[in-house]
Amino acid sequence: MLVMFGVFAVLFYKDGATGYRKKNESYYLHKTFQAASARFEEMDKAGGLTPEKWTSFADSQSVAFPEDKSVLPADLSLPMPWPAILRDFDKMKPLKWNLLWREYTLERGMDSTLVEEPYNAQKIREQWIVCAVCSLLAAVAAFFLIRTLGRSISADDQAITTQNGKRVPYADLKTLDLRKWGTKGLAFIDHDGPSGKGRIRIDGLTYGGFKKEKDEPAERLMQRIRQHFSGEIIEYAVVGQQESADDASKPA
Repeated sequence: MLVMFGVFAVLFYKDGATGYRKKNESYYLHKTFQAASARFEEMDKAGGLTPEKWTSFADSQSVAFPEDKSVLPADLSLPMPWPAILRDFDKMKPLKWNLLWREYTLERGMDSTLVEEPYNAQKIREQWIVCAVCSLLAAVAAFFLIRTLGRSISADDQAITTQNGKRVPYADLKTLDLRKWGTKGLAFIDHDGPSGKGRIRIDGLTYGGFKKEKDEPAERLMQRIRQHFSGEIIEYAVVGQQESADDASKPA
């Protein structure tokens, strides 16, 4: 959970801080390439278009960005003149603006793929909100992870030492519930006696695990507890074994 929410927080942070703004920059620059190509074709059809005339016209143009500059990269210098590649008459002459766009994005290290619509300020604000939520959830997950890593449970020949450091003698243990031990690695022990009344929760996956290469620490812990346990054990019976036991008890 910590890794998942942490990764989400970083991704939403990137989108809110720079990602969406850079995609907006690409969107409007792409529109400029289309508009420049259309304008070049219009002037060329009118006749008399020379390199000097086109350069003079292109030098007076700027990229048409939206009025809300908060949706653009913070380091973007405005007004932004047309890119040099659009002011080059020889490159514009073939009227293949899409090829010019690819060349331009390659030179600048930009992503040539575009979004269908630009992101407004609300969309960018949403990324910050989700980033904050994911960061909070990551902090909560980190808290529980650190707390869990600092906790342990152990059993010796006299008692169980719980996660809270409380020692409960085996004589005080009344019920051992193993119904979830085989499927989820969870067991519950009810105790009542001089040590007090309560329930001990044993999470095998948290306290040691069941990896064979580590000699199954959780299973060894449970075996030690069962060796000294004299109360009631609750667990699911295996149907096949139960039927065999019933058959064996019947008179011939």
